[in-house]
Amino acid sequence: MELRGHSTGHLLSGLALAHASTGEEALRDKGRRLVAALAECQSAAPAAGFGTGYLSAFPESFFDRLEAGSGVWAPYYTIHKIMAGLVEQYRLVGVGQALEVVLRQARWVDERTAKLSYEQMQRVLETEFGGMNDVLADLHALTGDPRWLDVAERFTHARVFDPLAGNQDKLAGLHANTQIPKMVGALRLWEEGRADRYRTVAENFWQIVTDHHTYVIGGNSNGEAFHEPDVIAGQLSDNTCENCNSYNMLKLTRLLHFHAPDRTDLLDYYERTLLNQMLGEQDPDSEHGFAIYYTGLAPGSFKRQPSFMGPDPDVYSTDYDNFSCDHGTGMETPAKFADTVYSHDGRSLRVNLFVPSEVVWRAKGISWRQTTRFPDRSSTTLTVSSGRAAHRLLIRVPSWAAGARATLNGRALPDRPQPGSWLALERVWRTGDRVEVSLPMRTAVEATPDDPDVQAVVHGPVVLAGAYGDRANPWLPRLDVTSVRQEAREPLRFTARADGEEVTLLPVARVHHQHYSVYWLTGEPPSPPPEFAAWHRFDETTGSTAADATGNGRTARLSGGTSWSASGHDGGAVSLDGADGHVALADDLLAGAAAHSLATWVRLDGNPGTWSRIFDIGTGVTANMFLTPLSGSGTLRYAITAGGAGGEQRIDAEPLPTGRWVHVAVTYGSGTAVLYVDGTEAGRNVNVTVEPRHFGNHLRAGYLGRSQYADPYLKGALDDFRVYGRTLTATEVASLAS
Repeated sequence: MELRGHSTGHLLSGLALAHASTGEEALRDKGRRLVAALAECQSAAPAAGFGTGYLSAFPESFFDRLEAGSGVWAPYYTIHKIMAGLVEQYRLVGVGQALEVVLRQARWVDERTAKLSYEQMQRVLETEFGGMNDVLADLHALTGDPRWLDVAERFTHARVFDPLAGNQDKLAGLHANTQIPKMVGALRLWEEGRADRYRTVAENFWQIVTDHHTYVIGGNSNGEAFHEPDVIAGQLSDNTCENCNSYNMLKLTRLLHFHAPDRTDLLDYYERTLLNQMLGEQDPDSEHGFAIYYTGLAPGSFKRQPSFMGPDPDVYSTDYDNFSCDHGTGMETPAKFADTVYSHDGRSLRVNLFVPSEVVWRAKGISWRQTTRFPDRSSTTLTVSSGRAAHRLLIRVPSWAAGARATLNGRALPDRPQPGSWLALERVWRTGDRVEVSLPMRTAVEATPDDPDVQAVVHGPVVLAGAYGDRANPWLPRLDVTSVRQEAREPLRFTARADGEEVTLLPVARVHHQHYSVYWLTGEPPSPPPEFAAWHRFDETTGSTAADATGNGRTARLSGGTSWSASGHDGGAVSLDGADGHVALADDLLAGAAAHSLATWVRLDGNPGTWSRIFDIGTGVTANMFLTPLSGSGTLRYAITAGGAGGEQRIDAEPLPTGRWVHVAVTYGSGTAVLYVDGTEAGRNVNVTVEPRHFGNHLRAGYLGRSQYADPYLKGALDDFRVYGRTLTATEVASLAS
């Protein structure tokens, strides 16, 4: 495992943050011992053949490989975590040795990167480097030495920063958690006096991600990557919302809040993510506080470690076997829960979040205590626990809180603050003064941007999930939105009817050790397609559209490197270049279908790319049916799923021959799917439960020659593609193949 040592940095940070919040001496002492041990390791570096100041859990040769472009797993990422932990030990606990160690480490970074040209450094930055610009900006803040800002700016990744400076969304395909810490560092560079462009980059990134790449629980990414903007329903899986991403998005949001304190949308996002993702990442039954890697949002998701982290599907993580990045942030996250509850300037104390807590404003000589059972109770009480001071008290009125009311020392205040504003009270405050605030919550649904009929249920800022116990839904349940009822307030519990049965709805952060569904199908299901739904003969010779010979108007469109060919199996065909050529099928081609069949002639030009597609029809990676000439197992494979790749129901067969026309067909009816090659059955699955009608009300992603994923395109040709809303018989398939 090349990625090692980062958890040490998170532990240092977590110990420092926890000590700052609690004052516990044991936390302070453990951090000091760890810093001393790291100092001892660092002092031994030259004798081991490493540069002066080098400190890591892997040899310095990893950086030789990084600079040579020979491939290595994120060495600067780990360096950043250790440096950040040392900074926190100095800043929050006052461990002077920590500053000495991190400055020696920073000098090593300076010497290592100073010898690289701009072009070489940009190649280095293609490998994940955490928030190196962030921690180096922190060193400038601590020492006043501009050297550290110069070094920090070397970690400005032009390929990512330049589009963001122009407010362009070029995030699709990028590893999400690689980018977010860079933005924290960009904002810190601006804070420390460097160009305004850095602030612009960070602000644009935050707005783009929260507006166009964020799921209802506040998290982002599917399979750790950003995808096309405004695609949520089409990107549901067990691997959504990596927890590291949200950990870093909250850091960025907190910093932005300090520079735009009146913006309640920043804190609304912070609250949504904290309540629904971050509070739910830790296993409440774990003595060691194990945290999960992803918060899955596929139908029937289950909070557990991903398969690549270990074989046990019933644990979130383990003591010794999976010190992943999310294991590291999971150790630090609970220690950060207090860090944005309040903020202040010289005149005002802001109450940003509704969390039981106490804040001591030493400069004013006053302490406030917040008492609340939020979100089970939609109210909070703020009491002056000691002191006397004149200042303004600002209490956030969230965007979801229509009809907020407040009392001061038992007397109703006349002002009714609007959602998305601040309740402002300014006076001389004395011990015992009490402000009570009511923040009414409304139960509502939020639609996904790519499919208005795929919705999530929210109660105020709380996202509700259907609790399904040991039953994993293979598709999105169809929810009767009018049936949602609150059954209990403490703790929050709702019921509703979905797929014709009653289901319990709980806050998603409180659902553990059982299957759950956050997103639902709503509205009326579509009617089944006609028995002969679409037929593309591909006999056109010009233009970019392929007519539907059934007369149903299901016109297809040629895209990318697709061209007409006169050398079809029977007449014309479409030729696919294997680069980006594909045919986009009509929307809703099999929407509402139970029984169905698809058939086409295909000619593979050379060995096909693994996971390339003959056809792929669905809503995105969440729900689709596809035929690939070469699966990862080396087979011809048909698969159908309504719950992401983990829910696929498959048929595998021998690979297709290349260089000649082959007829392929798939039929389905009454739980049985059959795969045919040249009119002969090649395989069947008699336990298929997923049908296109389970995909949703809209099927807006249908392709020939292209995958829903970032898989290779098909190189070859297609002719006579047919879609039926019924099950073809073996005789009918044989006739088509003759």
